[in-house]
Amino acid sequence: MGETAATLNLPIIDLSSLDRISTSNSIRQACVEYGFFYLVNHGVDQDFMKQAFEESAKFFSLPIQDKTKLNRKEYRGYTPLYAEKLDPTSLSKGDPKESYYIGSLADTTSASLNQWPSKDLLPNWKPTMESLFGKILSAGNKLLSVIALSLDLDEDYFDKINALSKPEAFLRLLRYSGELGYCGASPHSDYGMITLLMTNGVPGLQICKDKLKQPQVWEDVSHVEGAIIVNIGDMMERWTNCLYQSTLHRVMPAGKERYSVAFFMDPPSDCVVECFESCCSESSPPIFPPIRSGDYLNERLKLTYGSEKDLKSSIQTKS
Repeated sequence: MGETAATLNLPIIDLSSLDRISTSNSIRQACVEYGFFYLVNHGVDQDFMKQAFEESAKFFSLPIQDKTKLNRKEYRGYTPLYAEKLDPTSLSKGDPKESYYIGSLADTTSASLNQWPSKDLLPNWKPTMESLFGKILSAGNKLLSVIALSLDLDEDYFDKINALSKPEAFLRLLRYSGELGYCGASPHSDYGMITLLMTNGVPGLQICKDKLKQPQVWEDVSHVEGAIIVNIGDMMERWTNCLYQSTLHRVMPAGKERYSVAFFMDPPSDCVVECFESCCSESSPPIFPPIRSGDYLNERLKLTYGSEKDLKSSIQTKS
């Protein structure tokens, strides 16, 4: 835990660039070499980012009894300290972070599952988070069209396969306690298509480019003011036949609180994830069998959280 990590200089991708071919080539190189990159000119301005972090901090500073009234249901709501263990093989009691999930706002049924703090406690919280959700979703959709080009696919490819018709997008607010001696988030890869991450500037994020190499080599991801950090998820790795890396990453303690916002973009649960034709051939056949997105994500989430019963038990012992 105490080793010194080198700082990594990740590629910077300009989402506003009119040269989409050059941008897609840069994305391809970033996804093959790192699985991570910075995204700038994405449409979420810095003042609004600051406002979102202020509202996030207000929620996490509430008394525990107010937070646990919004305990996670249907993967939406509050998750307390130590309730999540991203590395199922870890012997720790859980990761020293708390979080809040907000699910898709795209349709009435999905949006109705979301839980919101009382307006009396946090009057600006819901409109701020709904606006943040919309802004990051818009950036993610634009980015996926360029990712499609980077894979020699039509830029509307993800639309054609209904991956964006009703995306299973989740906004996750995170507060890391900064507790020394423990990973804030134990080593893991993300499950879905792509993740877009904003941080408040406190360090801690590290990546391991070669997850099979032993001993593992970890490198720091530095903060770039105003940039969103993007990483490839396991589902995109499956789609691309491991051409694009779903890179192992973790959050190390900084000795002080760290806030971040992660936006997970996943396809609808009935979307079939199978190798893109541009990523396989006779000499390089598909590595993974086709699988429904929902089946894949549910299995991964069960490994992280256990059952809903396990989570409720965990919450009750910490309340």
